[in-house]
Amino acid sequence: MNRKTITGERRRRKLITMGWVIALTAIVITLIYFEKTAILYILCTLGVTALLVIVALSDLSHSDSPASSALQTEGGPKPDRAR
Repeated sequence: MNRKTITGERRRRKLITMGWVIALTAIVITLIYFEKTAILYILCTLGVTALLVIVALSDLSHSDSPASSALQTEGGPKPDRAR
């Protein structure tokens, strides 16, 4: 891929992200203005739940790396016997 294609793809992703941010901001402001706190509460609860599920399912330790597999096979660091 050339640089122009990569830059265009990046710009398109940023525009899509900004569109989502603006749309969700407008929805939240509208719900606050019309005092629909019950709907806001449900949406916030679902949002936090989705975020927690994403974090729980993600591989935060990147267990494919050789350093983490070496620590698992060797049993971790040895205690200091000098005390």
